[in-house]
Amino acid sequence: MLRISNIKLRADFDPSKEKELLAQKVKKILKVKQEKISSFSISKKSIDAREKNNVQLVYSVDVEIENEKSYVGIKNVSSFEPSDYVIKKTQKTTRPVVVGSGPAGLFCALVLAEHGLNPIVVEQGMDVDRRKMAVDKFWKDGELESSSNVQFGEGGAGTFSDGKLTTGVKNTRIPKILKEFIEAGAPSKIAYLSKPHIGTDILINVVRNIRKKIERLGGEVRFETKMKELIIENGVVRGVLLERLGESETIETDAVVLAIGHSARDTFYMLKDLGVDMIPKPFAVGVRIEHHQKDIDLQQFGSFANNPLLGASEYKLNAHLPNGRGVYTFCMCPGGHVVAAASEKNAVVTNGMSYSARSGENANSALLVSITPNDFNGDILGAIEFQRKLERKAFELGGSNYFAPVQLVGDFLENKGSKQLGDIIPTYTPGVTPTDLRECLDDFIVDSLKDGLRVMDKKLAGFIKHDAVLSAVESRSSSPVTIKRNPLTFETNIKGLYPCGEGAGYAGGITSSAVDGIKCAEALMEIEV
Repeated sequence: MLRISNIKLRADFDPSKEKELLAQKVKKILKVKQEKISSFSISKKSIDAREKNNVQLVYSVDVEIENEKSYVGIKNVSSFEPSDYVIKKTQKTTRPVVVGSGPAGLFCALVLAEHGLNPIVVEQGMDVDRRKMAVDKFWKDGELESSSNVQFGEGGAGTFSDGKLTTGVKNTRIPKILKEFIEAGAPSKIAYLSKPHIGTDILINVVRNIRKKIERLGGEVRFETKMKELIIENGVVRGVLLERLGESETIETDAVVLAIGHSARDTFYMLKDLGVDMIPKPFAVGVRIEHHQKDIDLQQFGSFANNPLLGASEYKLNAHLPNGRGVYTFCMCPGGHVVAAASEKNAVVTNGMSYSARSGENANSALLVSITPNDFNGDILGAIEFQRKLERKAFELGGSNYFAPVQLVGDFLENKGSKQLGDIIPTYTPGVTPTDLRECLDDFIVDSLKDGLRVMDKKLAGFIKHDAVLSAVESRSSSPVTIKRNPLTFETNIKGLYPCGEGAGYAGGITSSAVDGIKCAEALMEIEV
């Protein structure tokens, strides 16, 4: 198979003619007639918007053709052979327990099930359908279900997000992950888009279907079931104590995968008490910032704004400040919503979410300040208390009813509280309270955010528009700890205990978490890849 790269089309063509136009380019590059080409498919698609009046779509395509070798050497043409993830034999027979059903847990369990190990997945939250009802109720009425919310439940925190699959990780397992997503109901274009996303509305169906596949393969998924205790003897895992609806059950196993997510605070404390090696890691906290999506589109795409070929535009900004801190945007949600993401009573946590169409009026992004262990007491879990302090202050400042405290960017930069909103209407529900965010954020966070905003405005004009809205507090961007593991066996200092994914400190996002889940399954089964 041939891969032809760097094929460009100006982004003003009829979308229905996309493949026809690409085929013409391919024939011209290879200097062949259409009948010589056996098959033709898009393998990558990205946007080049460096010239605002000449935005282009850039493609790579895969072509099957006779006498392939004779075309290798033409500019941007190379030989390419696709490879599939191969199921290998394992000598492992014990039924493993996977704690958590986010991307890491689901893909770990899927691979274990494919190898015939019939894993038991334990999830403290609800199945995705009941979970959605609980989340919707919280967003509408402010009634928080502490065990099943935006952080906990089937699919993990990623279920209620933009569903980004973009990752800096380059890994041979990614094609399998994308294939599983597509088979479970995600759009096929995620296989070739340079910045693929699924959207929360589609993710709900996808995670349900992946769970059903695990069950068809012999796995078991238990919802509303909490791991209360790890049973350890002489430094070796012997089982887990589970609790569901007040009833306890002990499961014997020599393999427990901890795919617990970055918000499983009670589990982190349990692991500390058990002597599991952990270290605090750098993380970040800050706010969500909202603009009109049309204004971002105009800045990013110029005269091509509102082009259906391009969709809603994105941005990714950062600033390295003289004080040594970094300020950066994270999890930008085009046409999205700021959502209430608390998992504990009397706390306000913000996050971002988009539906697949990304058709909302506002764009939002986390705006974060880097945090190091020097910013709190240095204790292994000191970061958790640091996060809690901010979340509880935000709850009180918002009115103690799960409303988010918000402030206009212009007022924030001028050190004055906001009394009313401007023309950008916040998307956070159940509601917002205009106020002064200096009352819930540490001074160094406020000062860094101000400096970062001014730097970012030079990179994206209008970023500090007066009426842009800041919502507090964004505190769950990543895990505040790393659960140490052997790089070869993936075990902690407790044999048979496998920390995995974002919560353990080894991933950041849906795709990298899924990759780590597969790697963890392979290590558990002692399969070399």
